[in-house]
Amino acid sequence: MSTAKYVYLFNEGRADMKSLLGGKGANLAEMTNIGLPVPPGFVITTEACRDFYNAGQKFPEGLEEQTLEKVKFLEEITGKKFGDPQNPLLVSVRSGAVISMPGMMDTVLNLGLNDETVEGLAASTGNKRFAYDCYRRFLQMFGDVVLGIDHHRFETILEEKKAEKEVQFDNQLTAGDWQDVIEKYKNIINTETGKPFPQDPMDQLFKAIHAVFNSWNTERAIVYRRVHKIPDDLGTAVNVVTMVFGNMGDDSGTGVAFTRNPSTGEKVLYGEYLTNAQGEDVVAGIRTPQPIAKLEEEMPDVYRQFKETCELLEKHYRDMQDIEFTIERGKLWILQTRNGKRTAQAAIKIAVDMVEEGLITKEEAVTRVEPSQLDQLLHRRIDPSSKLNVLAKGLPASPGSASGKVVFDADLAEKMGKEGEKVLLVRMETTPDDIHGIVESQGVLTSRGGMTSHAAVVARGMGKPCVCGCDEIKIDYAAKQFSVGEQVIKEGDVISIDGSTGQVLLGEVPMIDPELSVEFKKLLEWADEIRDLGVRTNADTPEDAAKAREFGAEGIGLTRTEHMFMAQDRLPIVQEMILASTLEERQEALNKLLPMQQEDFYGILKAMKGLPVCIRLLDPPLHEFLPNAEELAVEITRLKLSGADESEIRAKEELLRKVRSLTEFNPMLGHRGCRLGITYPEIYKMQARAIFQAAAKLVEEGYEVFPEVEIPLVMEVNELSYLKELVIKVADKVMNETGVKFKYAVGTMIELPRAALLADEIAQEAEFFSFGTNDLTQTTFGFSRDDAEGKFMHQYTELKILKENPFVVLDRKGVGKLMKMAVQEGRKVRPDLLVGICGEHGGEPSSVEFCHLIGLDYVSCSPYRVPIARLAAAQAKVNNK
Repeated sequence: MSTAKYVYLFNEGRADMKSLLGGKGANLAEMTNIGLPVPPGFVITTEACRDFYNAGQKFPEGLEEQTLEKVKFLEEITGKKFGDPQNPLLVSVRSGAVISMPGMMDTVLNLGLNDETVEGLAASTGNKRFAYDCYRRFLQMFGDVVLGIDHHRFETILEEKKAEKEVQFDNQLTAGDWQDVIEKYKNIINTETGKPFPQDPMDQLFKAIHAVFNSWNTERAIVYRRVHKIPDDLGTAVNVVTMVFGNMGDDSGTGVAFTRNPSTGEKVLYGEYLTNAQGEDVVAGIRTPQPIAKLEEEMPDVYRQFKETCELLEKHYRDMQDIEFTIERGKLWILQTRNGKRTAQAAIKIAVDMVEEGLITKEEAVTRVEPSQLDQLLHRRIDPSSKLNVLAKGLPASPGSASGKVVFDADLAEKMGKEGEKVLLVRMETTPDDIHGIVESQGVLTSRGGMTSHAAVVARGMGKPCVCGCDEIKIDYAAKQFSVGEQVIKEGDVISIDGSTGQVLLGEVPMIDPELSVEFKKLLEWADEIRDLGVRTNADTPEDAAKAREFGAEGIGLTRTEHMFMAQDRLPIVQEMILASTLEERQEALNKLLPMQQEDFYGILKAMKGLPVCIRLLDPPLHEFLPNAEELAVEITRLKLSGADESEIRAKEELLRKVRSLTEFNPMLGHRGCRLGITYPEIYKMQARAIFQAAAKLVEEGYEVFPEVEIPLVMEVNELSYLKELVIKVADKVMNETGVKFKYAVGTMIELPRAALLADEIAQEAEFFSFGTNDLTQTTFGFSRDDAEGKFMHQYTELKILKENPFVVLDRKGVGKLMKMAVQEGRKVRPDLLVGICGEHGGEPSSVEFCHLIGLDYVSCSPYRVPIARLAAAQAKVNNK
């Protein structure tokens, strides 16, 4: 029986085989085929990883035989042999996921070394120190990654040796020092596993492949995939690559570089390297590296070749590249290239610049920026005019600013963050095991590591501010504090960081709103040219409306009038209206509210300058405007015990009776929305009059206005026809009274399954539909949002019962089916029916795409999500041509 092809040489692969070879393997294959200096190697496929898990974490049939065959090929092409005491072949074994997961899975370098081959390596290179350095690295990585021994056990021995020899860095230790360290490392392995370190290189290789496959399902990898929405069933490839060495002396080195600055997008080589080092030294942050520009001084020929390679790779892939390289005795080797992780600011600048350079089209440019990344640019930064107490300065590794309580432990950061506290994770350096703490932190501060260290890369990917390599801070984990000179900062103290400047600041600092770059505006202009969907905003005040207009909103899709009722100067009048015992008393209170509501609508309609403004009439149940029943009962008891005035007590008791009479068992499904308008039509009449009087006044002043009056929670066309008639009568009355004509529309929210099912009937009366998908999600699922998210939604998404929280990402299968039906049925009756969506889904990219697919006219979202919706709408068009 023939088995699957599980192993590919680099020259057998291509860039478009990413799903089979993983990102790293496909790119190594592509670089090999375009003639770049890539060390020989082979890739074990993601299919092999999936079959490994399907077989109960055992290698699938044929994998070992195919691997042995490819090892023989490497021996032939390099002239070296696995396990040869004179001229040993050494390899690295690295993970390579389909979607880049930097630092989340495992790597083993220098595999093939043992007590004999280390002597052969020393003889063939004439460098005993180098050979033993490689062997101790291999023992440490193999012990940690393959055998599961805590890496701190090895680190402690290394630190003790450096202390004994009174040196600061690893590269200052001699061959003899390394031999002592190696013996101690082997003793640890023997003690921890009960077995000596495996000397057979083939045994080492298969154990390492097994460990890399296993690393796909470590806790840190699972957390990373959950945060970045990467499917769990992709698996990882394994790359076996002939070793090249950056630790052979001062003419050798290793580094990581980006073809453009990943923080700003500037077109300049950006990165770091270390002389006489191996790759993990750069990303682990153990030594602080040199900027890539310094390589031009130290090795000009290598730098020139590297620069040319970077230019070639960027043109070939038509995107900014993140490149790992090693220099071995003056020869450049390229170990990896991938599309570089970047900040939102950089993503926008790179996309716009590449269009102007002729590398990509405008359509491609709008797909190069994750809409959710724009959040990084739409939030606040430190106010430059404020007085800052600067504690220290490190490297500006990920832009943005944050304040929070200092926390030194990732577990505690996660716990406090989930409890709603703002924390900053402070570490010497972060490791992939800290990811859960980074997720819940406002930002990250490290005392070691560079701009390409783990903390920097992960923080940039998550859009969190990060300051790295801040060696002025001395961290004492045991005492739970760090010091800067004489200043001591304890766990729980508040500090701030500025990831754009590298500053660490004492206390909480004032922030200001962002300013949008020229490139940002240009990209959004291109998005506007491309998209079909309109983008409106949800705004309840003229200030919100003005901010949304700045961000490009084309109207208001939801103005919630109940928010206006909650203002402190109005709440007593609203309560007076609710507690009225006669229609006359209620009307008296409504007459007081009328000028206030008119002023609200005047301001919002004026701010939108002729753009449509959809105003939802009162929606929530009336008891929400009254005091809490339990708190009232406690207050009455207190008044009685303190001998308060009897009339005051009676008034409070009357209020309590009214509150209890209005309280409902299930208010979400109770006396709210249009049901209020039908039982208390005078409320909706007052609101309609306020809208139309404001419109008339603006028209008289020379403004264009277009209010859309929205009737909420309709489930039957007769509800809508009754209330629409009421609204039209008020509009006619206002036009007659003022002598001013104005345009308006009357429509409804579709937020109940019955309304969606009967959309054809409702469309006979409605001039527009607006999907209220928060309530439509609740009523379709039978969930109360607060209860679901507070009690079980986490488990539903964790266990993959639901792929996403349907209150965050629109449920296409259920809620989406109702929406699609409503659009189709509504437009059968009224072909020009305007249909939109309001609420949080209107600013969520996947939900925006679905709205595009079913033919909505617009989405509406909060002001700060308007740019996200504009970009997401353009991407929906480009990706669904």
